[in-house]
Amino acid sequence: MEPQFKRIGVIGSGIIGASWSSLFLAHGLDVIAYDPASDAEEGLRDFVRQALSQLTDLGYRGQGQLSFTTEISQALDDVDFVQENAPEKEELKRRLLAQIDEALPPDVIVASSTSAPVRSHIVTDCRNKARFIVAHPFNPPHLIPLVELVGEDEAVVAQARDFYMSLGQKPVVLRREMQGHIANRLSSALYREAVYLVEQGVASVADIDAAVCNGPGLRWAVMGPHMTYHLGGGPGGIAHYLSHLGPSQMKRWASLGTPSLGPEVQEKLVEGVAEEAAGRSIAELEQMRDRFLLAILRLRKEMQDGQA
Repeated sequence: MEPQFKRIGVIGSGIIGASWSSLFLAHGLDVIAYDPASDAEEGLRDFVRQALSQLTDLGYRGQGQLSFTTEISQALDDVDFVQENAPEKEELKRRLLAQIDEALPPDVIVASSTSAPVRSHIVTDCRNKARFIVAHPFNPPHLIPLVELVGEDEAVVAQARDFYMSLGQKPVVLRREMQGHIANRLSSALYREAVYLVEQGVASVADIDAAVCNGPGLRWAVMGPHMTYHLGGGPGGIAHYLSHLGPSQMKRWASLGTPSLGPEVQEKLVEGVAEEAAGRSIAELEQMRDRFLLAILRLRKEMQDGQA
């Protein structure tokens, strides 16, 4: 599938904006990036250089052209799609999206990478509200294919969905907006219980992490919770699971905790993470994460190509 948009305005070039830019460039799209920070261009180009090397390993070898500006009007000049990545501050996003709305032709789609503020709030001051969508990625979006879409115009959402699919992404569409969308809510539910287990002294931070990535995390890389429990029901599938094992699931739900994040719990978490990190820096841990992600993505691609 060939991307229908060719010149992308990227508003905000921090980690998320730089990662989006890398993905667009690797698919041969031209990017004009905007950020008001004095050191933003250097950080963007450094990130893109490394990310394009990773994407080449996945077979994406596009030669899109990257430009940078500190003038937002230049970043919106003659673009046919906009990816906004400003800080997660509702008032800031409201002002910024209204400014973008005034500068663009009404048919240009504007996608916000917002994770916390809900769409209806941040488009309050926009005239052409229907062309604004949420397109929330998971970090880093050039490697993690999930994109969560929220919009009010089905045609606009469908057009954006096709665009992200043409980039190898896996968009999902929310039928109505909700704080945290889908994946962050699921992640928050898991992390709440992970913190509760630390708070209650059940296990170490490292063992809790190991229990996730060496157990259910492996299954979740293949299929989600509903399909996983469908297989857990044996030949009878999910219907058998719910009728026979549903009560035990409800007992576990009832026992789940609501931890605090007070000073004592925070200290336990910080100390536990430091022990698990074993002296490795954030940069070293990011590199390890990305190596694993690349290996998983290559395997998934091989498996999917084999089924085609």
